[in-house]
Amino acid sequence: MPIIKSAKKAARQAVKRTEHNQEIKRAIKSALKEFKAKPDAKNLSKLQSEYDKAVKKDLMKKNTASRRKAAAAKIAKAAK
Repeated sequence: MPIIKSAKKAARQAVKRTEHNQEIKRAIKSALKEFKAKPDAKNLSKLQSEYDKAVKKDLMKKNTASRRKAAAAKIAKAAK
């Protein structure tokens, strides 16, 4: 355990940030699961929104999110 006050604070912040990041990742996974079950425009929009949020919070690189969004759009287009 940290002894110095600033190290204690950094440890608390790390716990909060990890929890928040996991929450966003869970949201992406659930949106992806919904999309795979029913690939329509509504679920595609929700999935793309979750990817955009992850990019905004620096959890995912912009090009990674773009690639995944394009792949999802391709699946949705084929399912029409």
